[in-house]
Amino acid sequence: MLALLLLAACGGTKPEAPPQVVAPAAPDPVVPPPRIGLALGGGAAKGFAHIGVIKMLEANGLKPDVVAGTSAGSVVGALYAGGMDPFQLQEKAVALDEASIRDVRLFGGGLVQGVALQDYVNAQVGKRPIERLRKPFAAVATRLETGERTVFVRGNTGQAVRASSSVPGVFEPVTIGQYQYVDGGVVSPVPVDAARQLGADVVIAVDISSKATGKRPDGMLGIVNQSIAIMGQRLGEQELGRADVVIRPDVLDYGSADFTRRNQAILEGEKAALAALPQIRAALEKAKAQKLAQAAAQRQAAQATPPCEEGSRWNPLKRKGGDCKAEKR
Repeated sequence: MLALLLLAACGGTKPEAPPQVVAPAAPDPVVPPPRIGLALGGGAAKGFAHIGVIKMLEANGLKPDVVAGTSAGSVVGALYAGGMDPFQLQEKAVALDEASIRDVRLFGGGLVQGVALQDYVNAQVGKRPIERLRKPFAAVATRLETGERTVFVRGNTGQAVRASSSVPGVFEPVTIGQYQYVDGGVVSPVPVDAARQLGADVVIAVDISSKATGKRPDGMLGIVNQSIAIMGQRLGEQELGRADVVIRPDVLDYGSADFTRRNQAILEGEKAALAALPQIRAALEKAKAQKLAQAAAQRQAAQATPPCEEGSRWNPLKRKGGDCKAEKR
């Protein structure tokens, strides 16, 4: 009787269902932050405005990852890429003696030889070549024989800056290898494309170039700079159109050789960068969203493609997930 009761009890108990296994939700893809590129344009003494732009960017937590410069922009860019912070740049600017970077020579391809500028830049970066600077850096110059844009990303830093800054008729052309080079502003007044080539996701361009305003430029350097700006204006506009953000400090009426207004130029750079901050942050958010969407699409594509399983000698026709041989290639 007891045995029958036990059997009845066992028969009336339903086995427990196995617990359901819920797959964990896939984490959001992790992507590196967008790389910020700074494209610093040419403009002779107006280039002090670049320092103000860099100061304001860093003060708001925006540190450029790569730097490209043309002419005066290459001077500031090289020192910044070499490791100087914005305040050190400002100290150097205030203390700069114009005569120390101007080596006049009456007979040659220009009034200024440019060796003093080359030596000054090399001294400031510890005589390191471009490829050993703290940040990726590019100096843009123009090959005199062909008119082609040349982007220097390795080699003698001071020499590359000198080539990028050799205003035709004012500086002697710079011989590097078998070619001669002059100011990069002839073909690339603001080097947006060079910054992009360095790997920038978001390019911030700083345009301080002269514009034809109906006013007569002062002095020979002013005439030459405005002539170069007019020649490269259309090319410059096209290249600026490929930037994510364009900053234009209010230095248009500053003389190209007016070193006495360097502090005002720095201040104008700060003001212009401050006004551009919302646009810069929006560009960074857009670039981040694009990176996330790209990473998510790649992950979905990888999940949709099953792993490839090779056939064995017992079942040589077995194939899953596409052509295994194609994957091995």
